[in-house]
Amino acid sequence: MSFLKQPPAPARPNRCQLFGPGSRTALFEKMAASAADVINLDLEDSVAPDDKDTARKNIIEATHDVDWGTKYLSVRINGLDTPHWYKDVVELLENASDRLDQIMIPMVGNASDIYAVDALVTAIEAAKGRKKKISFEVIIETAAGLAHVEEIAASSPRMQAMSLGYADFAASMGMATTGIGGTQANYYMTHEGQTDYPDPWHYAVSAIVAACRTHGVLPVDGPFGDFSDDEAYIAHSRRVATLGMVGKWAIHPKQVKLANDVFTPSAEAVAEARDILAAMEEAKKQGLGATTYKGKLIDIASMKQAEVIVKMAELIEG
Repeated sequence: MSFLKQPPAPARPNRCQLFGPGSRTALFEKMAASAADVINLDLEDSVAPDDKDTARKNIIEATHDVDWGTKYLSVRINGLDTPHWYKDVVELLENASDRLDQIMIPMVGNASDIYAVDALVTAIEAAKGRKKKISFEVIIETAAGLAHVEEIAASSPRMQAMSLGYADFAASMGMATTGIGGTQANYYMTHEGQTDYPDPWHYAVSAIVAACRTHGVLPVDGPFGDFSDDEAYIAHSRRVATLGMVGKWAIHPKQVKLANDVFTPSAEAVAEARDILAAMEEAKKQGLGATTYKGKLIDIASMKQAEVIVKMAELIEG
């Protein structure tokens, strides 16, 4: 292992991030009552240009008036290439209550983008005497963002999470698809009459996870567009969970339970992880660096894998 150890990611559940437009105040109470770990109130894509000011005002009021319970409350601002983002940051930080936890920054291309937002946020916090520091989540949804993913993950101590935005990412890459996540009809291989549909997003997900784990940031999977297909949502969630993602977006309330189910370790998985840890502890007492468990070799690396599962379960239970 390198002398420089990778820092731990923030110790909070992030199994599901439920999105809702800031222009639809009727949804706020329902979102607060949901089982999502994170609430993302949106000022970007789901809000029409003429509604930006009203949506911003709605969200500011909701930080004061709505009981968000233990939810991690995040607001997605507009992109840095728009005339809206600076007003989003200034008005939110000057007028929202301390219940606001996070700003989500879309379309991030490099570390300089984060520097710009961080400088503005830091100045407002100092001017207004805000004691609670705002955290950042960024969305990787351009070719530049993926190319610079590691420098983005390391760009600010405010960085807590990073998501993959499938639709804009596909457009930026020039991908021949209109699908948002999941397997794609034309991305297949045939062999001896069998057709396989591999995962076209595998590299992007793996790159984001590696950058996040290197710099102590939570890797989060983005939206799945076909909210009528629960099985496909579950399959996609299981794939990214296997690759190291800690959670996924929900663009429809029905997806919250699906995400929570996938990203919550099962009782069986937790029990087996605890058994592996117990077996390794017994092996260490005997001066052994490895042992067998259910006919399989386990060693120190197995302990680390098991610890990931147990720690996540304890975090959720807590």
